[in-house]
Order: sequence, then structure tokens, then C-alpha cells
Amino acid sequence: MENAKLSAMMLCAAGLVIASCSGTRPVNLGVTNGLLAPCPSTPNCVSSQSKDPGHAVAALVYTSSPAEAMAKLKRIVQSMPRTKIVNDTPAYLHAEFTSAIMRFVDDVEFSLDEPATSINVRSASRLGKSDLGVNRKRVEEIRTKWMTAGQ
Repeated sequence: MENAKLSAMMLCAAGLVIASCSGTRPVNLGVTNGLLAPCPSTPNCVSSQSKDPGHAVAALVYTSSPAEAMAKLKRIVQSMPRTKIVNDTPAYLHAEFTSAIMRFVDDVEFSLDEPATSINVRSASRLGKSDLGVNRKRVEEIRTKWMTAGQ
């Protein structure tokens, strides 16, 4: 009986630890004055609007209509594992990507820039300092799918 109680307690504790890895959704997400939130100084964020080479990635460029570009982007994001779309408007997309084992959540945002015929992107971890390059790899995976999906 004692072993069963101990096992149950350990299982509950492990569940709480894993659940706490998701963090809370940041309040600074979204577009303000045409800009996504800047990356923090930690290396677990990339943004196409960052001037810092450590955080900078290229925006996604489109040649179709803005609506077609955003629809294509949404299809790509939805095709990726452990993804939940949180906010979807004609000019903005926010998705949460959850890691397989520890259940860490990263916020990935896309903002349409019609004059530049591009879509800005920001991908950031909610917790920790280093993400071992996961956010940059994710954006580059999306870029690869973007390039191969056609317009």
C-alpha cells in the first residue's frame, strides 16, 4: 500500500513539473505600431524585425495575394506537430508549439507586411534562456516548407 501511495505521489509531482513547463502566455504578443514584440536579450528568440544578428531571421516573402499568402502559412503551421493556433486574423497568426517530452511551449507569431509583400515572424521560448537553436530551426523549417509549397 505504501509503495502505491508513493508511486501516485511521484506521478502527481512529475505531472506538475511537466505542466509547469508550459509557462503562461506572454502579455506582449501581437502587433504594436506595425511591429512584433522585440526579442529579449536571451538567445531563445528569433525575429525578422530584429537588428541583432543573434536574433535576426529573414521574413517570408510572397508573390500571391496577401490572403493567399496567409492561408498558405496557416496550412504550413497546422501541418506541424504539436501546434495550436491561438489567434488567426487576416494579417496576424499566433501559434503555440509544444515540445514532445518536456512540454515546453514556444510562441510563434506572423505579421503581414503588405507594402513589403512579406510576412514577419517571431519565435520565442516562454521559459529558460537557451533553446539550443530550436526557434531558429523551426523558422527555417517553415521557410523550407514555404519555398516548396509554391504560391
